[in-house]
Amino acid sequence: MSTVLQIIVAIFVFGLLIFIHELGHFTVGKLSGMKINEFAIGMGPAIWSSQKGETKYAIRALPIGGYVAVEGEDEDSFDPRAYCNVALWKRILFVCAGALMNLLLGFLLFAILVGQRDALPTTVVHSFDPGSAASSQLQVGDQILQVNGSRVFISNDISFSLVSDRDGEVDFTVLRDGKQLEITGVDMGMEVLEDGTRTIRPGFYVASEEKSLLGGVRYTLLWMLSTVRQVWLSFLNLITGNFSLSELSGPVGVSAVIGQASTLGVVPLLTLVGFITINIGVFNLLPLPALDGGRLLFLLVELVIRRPVNPKYEGIIHTAGFLLLMGLMLVVTFNDLVRLF
Repeated sequence: MSTVLQIIVAIFVFGLLIFIHELGHFTVGKLSGMKINEFAIGMGPAIWSSQKGETKYAIRALPIGGYVAVEGEDEDSFDPRAYCNVALWKRILFVCAGALMNLLLGFLLFAILVGQRDALPTTVVHSFDPGSAASSQLQVGDQILQVNGSRVFISNDISFSLVSDRDGEVDFTVLRDGKQLEITGVDMGMEVLEDGTRTIRPGFYVASEEKSLLGGVRYTLLWMLSTVRQVWLSFLNLITGNFSLSELSGPVGVSAVIGQASTLGVVPLLTLVGFITINIGVFNLLPLPALDGGRLLFLLVELVIRRPVNPKYEGIIHTAGFLLLMGLMLVVTFNDLVRLF
């Protein structure tokens, strides 16, 4: 696949995920009777727009976001259909709708992928690579319950915990012959690459089991919940310094990965898109200014104190948060460019 085609695929995927997110806000806004002034995909100058009724629909030049502009969302309005004048529960649903649409899309993509499988991976050790260090302490038939104290539900949890490890000495909790055992300090043979990236090769493989209808539904749900948890844990690892800013990727880096995944086939591409859309959904619900989660936090405060937070102060906080977010975006974009070139 040519580089140009990879770029087109990446832009299409980003546009789709942005569209799904904003469609959630738009649909709930319309159903709630709010006055929506604009529905836009992309940021910056408009390259296409059309006015239909009270709403302007636009595609903008920079494919890095989108928005649904609702009357009275960031300013006072006397219009009874303005965001600031509708019932609190409608505003809460409106703020959450975009992220929930991303999570729903992630679930549907994972369900499609699970539907294509004949068998599902378990958390039971099946075999080892020749000379694997892990084989000296783990055994075939061990059911892995925890890795470094983190609960394991599906095999993805094992992979994520190993990737998150910093020193290559991993603690396992396993179920062996009906007994729960603590196996500490398993040397997984960590390698540090030239760019500072740390990698672990597990050295073992998990068994698979035959798929059933209920088992497939259960695995899909656990896969999605596992991904949601990974996003939260990654955010906490960033806050605590376990992950560095240099390990983050922005739109440029993600676009490159999407392009690469598209050359590997439909399954890797759908897996990555499912992971990204869940990331977008969870990230947007983080209680940070300028994000949907930040707005939700103010609405929950209003629910508790039974009066709106002063719009002036809320606006200042969201503006500051937006500036910090843009600063972070510049940093990760610079890191992406350095890694690519």
